[in-house]
Amino acid sequence: MGHQQHAYGQKELRKIRHRMRGLLINAAIFSIFVNLLTLTAPIYMLQIYDRVLSSGSEATLATLTLLMAFLFLMMGCLDYARGRLLARAGARFQADLDERIFLLNLNSEQKPQDRPVTASAVRDVDAIRRLFSSPVMTAFFDLPWTPVFLLAITVFHPWLGALAVSGGVILVTITSLNQWLTRGPMAVLRNQTLHADQMAGRLQTEGQLVRALGLSETTTLRWKRLRIVALGTGLSLSDQQSLFAVMTKTFRQFLQSAMLGLGAYLALQGAISPGAMIAGSILLSRALGPIDIAVGQWPVAQQAKAAWQSLAQHLSDAPVGATRTTLPTPAANVQVSNVTVIPTGQSFAVLQNISFMLSPGTALGVIGPSGAGKSTLAQVMTGALRPSAGSVRLDGAALHHYGPAQLGRSIGYLPQRVVFFDGTVAENIAGFHPDTDDADVVAAATAAGAHQVILSLPDGYDTVVTPGNSPISGGQLQRICLARALYGAPPLVVLDEPNSNLDLDGSEALSVAIQGVKARGGVVVIMAHRPSVIQHCDLLMVLDRGRITDFGPREDILRKTVRNAYQLHALHNVERGSDANA
Repeated sequence: MGHQQHAYGQKELRKIRHRMRGLLINAAIFSIFVNLLTLTAPIYMLQIYDRVLSSGSEATLATLTLLMAFLFLMMGCLDYARGRLLARAGARFQADLDERIFLLNLNSEQKPQDRPVTASAVRDVDAIRRLFSSPVMTAFFDLPWTPVFLLAITVFHPWLGALAVSGGVILVTITSLNQWLTRGPMAVLRNQTLHADQMAGRLQTEGQLVRALGLSETTTLRWKRLRIVALGTGLSLSDQQSLFAVMTKTFRQFLQSAMLGLGAYLALQGAISPGAMIAGSILLSRALGPIDIAVGQWPVAQQAKAAWQSLAQHLSDAPVGATRTTLPTPAANVQVSNVTVIPTGQSFAVLQNISFMLSPGTALGVIGPSGAGKSTLAQVMTGALRPSAGSVRLDGAALHHYGPAQLGRSIGYLPQRVVFFDGTVAENIAGFHPDTDDADVVAAATAAGAHQVILSLPDGYDTVVTPGNSPISGGQLQRICLARALYGAPPLVVLDEPNSNLDLDGSEALSVAIQGVKARGGVVVIMAHRPSVIQHCDLLMVLDRGRITDFGPREDILRKTVRNAYQLHALHNVERGSDANA
């Protein structure tokens, strides 16, 4: 199963690479002409030694020099164009994946601190994009021409060809050895760096708490230890890669000098001309140049290969959902059937066999102690969290049958932790829809009792807010986020602790908003700790340890709860009296 999932990611990446085929084919065509034009230098040298020096013709020299300059100019232009094509191939790869990568985290059901997927996947995409614009990519296009140049050297003399081929085999062996020996340390370094980055991300997310608990020094020391370990691995890997790069460079220079020496010997023997000696040395340099570049730039290729595998795994873990048929605007008929939620990597259920039905114009209050599963139920009912078993249906259709955009319009949600995103107040209320009607924004704010609050802001509805830097108080923020939940009059509204930051006026506005949703035939589900927020609820549900312990009309549940509390209090008094008598 895991292999099939990984294959899904590989297939998706290959499809994206296939869309770059035109750019890569053009780059390959340009490479043909670039490598053919590389023959300009050895041919020019042959003509100089074998024709110009022997004839003493300055006109021939001038003509050959002008032709050589023109051909090198063409080669430079084509090489530049090839580099631009490869850079744009990398850019297209990134552009095709950016939205997909961004949605990986957005659609993940894990907690933010447990899913540093986006940062890792973005680095993977960047590593692959850098490969396309790096010299190693052009070296890959030039490598197929190495045998051609070696054959040309052999044409001059078999001994020269034998020296060139043997030298090429040694360089390829060094390259393969480099790849084999550095593959393991590269994977270790990647994991160590990722571990340190994950820890840094979690600490930065909880920076205020870390400072409040006095953990700044100890957590920094722990993170620094991880970085030092990764740094040591990186230095060791760098030393190893540098050793191979120096070996390759030194041997290539020796080989080129050896080619000149052997050519000089053959020229003295009359087997080749002096021009062939110089031309053979130039051809050898061109033949082995791609190998030299590949060895020097091998870390880029290794990082890209590891990034490709990692990216394939990320994409396999979050496959692209099928395109959903747009369903009719749903009515407020809610059915929750046998919903069970088991968090990833855990064996216990935070919700167990939750089932109930709600009809239009109904408000349900969900009460229970902390950790009972109220917020988890809210996330399940909004589609933010897929249950491990069971289903939530809106007007007969399971939530995952709706497309994300339609589901967002059909369910209003006020989470326990209210936040704004970068933008204006109006944009936040409207969910950043580009075709927003200002009248709808004002209507949602009015329904939430937030209209006057917004008008009191420096720029009213156009006040720009950012997370952590907002002129809005906690109570104001909660009322404006309530307006966001009511925007577009969704049939289902889920409110998680909606009055946690509200004053008296805010609580009254919340009551009016709840009554408004009921009056228009919507359904309201309220997760509550405070009794005041459930006064307009028709039904109450009591959750305890993920199970429904009671469900029914509000007055009946409250009466039963009060009676149970009284009986427990009386029993406690009796036990205290018995202990005193004893």
